Amino acid sequence: MPVTSVVKDTEALTMHIEAEFAVPVHRLWEAYADPRQLEQFWGPVQWPATFIRHDMYPGGISSYYMTGPEGEKSSGFWEFLSVDAGHSFEVLDGFAHEDGTRNLELPTMRMVFRFTETAEGSRAEMTTYFNSLEEFESLLEMGMEEGTLSAMSQMDAVITDLRAYAAEVPTGAKLIGDTQVRISRIIRGSVDQVWAAHHDPELMKRWFLGPDGWELVVVRIAREIDDHYRYEWAPTTAVGEQFGFTGILLESHAPFREVTTEAMIGMEGPPARNELTLTSVPDGTLLTLVITYPSAEVREIVLGTGMLDGMEATYARLEREISVE
Repeated sequence: MPVTSVVKDTEALTMHIEAEFAVPVHRLWEAYADPRQLEQFWGPVQWPATFIRHDMYPGGISSYYMTGPEGEKSSGFWEFLSVDAGHSFEVLDGFAHEDGTRNLELPTMRMVFRFTETAEGSRAEMTTYFNSLEEFESLLEMGMEEGTLSAMSQMDAVITDLRAYAAEVPTGAKLIGDTQVRISRIIRGSVDQVWAAHHDPELMKRWFLGPDGWELVVVRIAREIDDHYRYEWAPTTAVGEQFGFTGILLESHAPFREVTTEAMIGMEGPPARNELTLTSVPDGTLLTLVITYPSAEVREIVLGTGMLDGMEATYARLEREISVE
């Protein structure tokens, strides 16, 4: 077990936990920055976590739920107060309702995570700051200490797995609930480069090509909230009719997060919701796209079209375009 020290200070209202690992600091950082990895250990052994959102930048939000042995769920959130990439981050940690909204009836805590080098590898330090002795004692009675230690006991297996989350791993997908899917891929390039590649029409025409034998012929970028975007593809060597997608920009926090709706032009029905997050990791930029479909049936149909293979080909082109800039 990696935990080497647990110190509870009822006067300072803090709990300080240290753990040591035989890996470089950047590997620890990556495990916390990547929701695919974080959900493998953020939660007790019998309560695995699922991260619906993980925006690791100041002002960003993480939203997750843990699923118990009988299918029961416990939801929580992080609000990022500060981020020193590769070294530390600070969050407001709290409970949430099942729909992801904050549960203001339960206490919140401030948590500071620090990662430093040691002679044998690296050290992770987690300090939790409580608002009152009453809240401190209440959360300990709820099993906070035991749950945290159980969660951290799973970290070694995650951080020593060097292949599952490497940059050469192709685009992957995880189903969340009945209507969501989380798409993930590491792009070799900076966050600024990947963000620019999604907002430069001429660059998009070089990598956002659609299926083989098609080209992007219409690119209208949404620059402001409530602006409409529009993308259309036409056949070059393939057979078919021009098609495209349109939607509305709902949120933008450049260069880290963007939320849009998406609907196929000419098709009726409610649109999908796309949440794009870009996170700096040691190998480049982790691109995470959480798509919420109108129904489980629509999600099944879309994924059944070979969408994931198409996205991998598209992101591979994006990576190549960035590399020659």
